[in-house]
Amino acid sequence: MRFQRGIFTMQQACPDCGGRGQSVRNPCRECHGAGRIEDEKVLSVKIPAGVDSGDRIRLTGEGEAGPAGTPPGDLYVEVRVREHEIFRRDGDDLHCEVPIRISQAALGDAVNVPTLEGEAEIQIPAETQAGKVFRLRGKGVKSVRSRSAGDLYCRVVVETPINLTAEQRELLEKFEATFTGEDGRRHSPRSATFLDGVKSFFGRITAP
Repeated sequence: MRFQRGIFTMQQACPDCGGRGQSVRNPCRECHGAGRIEDEKVLSVKIPAGVDSGDRIRLTGEGEAGPAGTPPGDLYVEVRVREHEIFRRDGDDLHCEVPIRISQAALGDAVNVPTLEGEAEIQIPAETQAGKVFRLRGKGVKSVRSRSAGDLYCRVVVETPINLTAEQRELLEKFEATFTGEDGRRHSPRSATFLDGVKSFFGRITAP
């Protein structure tokens, strides 16, 4: 629509049709002539294996309805993966902590660890230190973009025993008594190195 205001010519869309070129004379009470109404519905979304946070799933034709009966758009569902109580994901790889007893770390043992496909066994060699990481190839996640699965990394955590009985406490005290002098340094090389470093550090500070 054009209209004159003094020397200026103004142009704007028709207030009745909004520029569509046609208008509804008898609009319904629900849509008021817009050709669409607002509604809600519950959709079932199939989550493919290997999706990660930030991935989007497209549902064709489930988006906003088009104006005046035109086809609707698409709905994109963005995935947010909750944290797992055991596994931590890093790309296609998984990480977990495996608690073992002091005796298992010192003497060695076979330990079952969880995987996405069930339990798997890892061999803990004798004299294993806390923080040792064992790698299980192909036991990670196969993402939607890769052909092969990642790996599972199991980090050993040596757990300190609690709620000791009198007998267990006595045995540990006898065991601790064997770590004396040079023999103790031989069995605990990292601890001995640390103590030597502490003594050297404070020796430099107190030296005149």
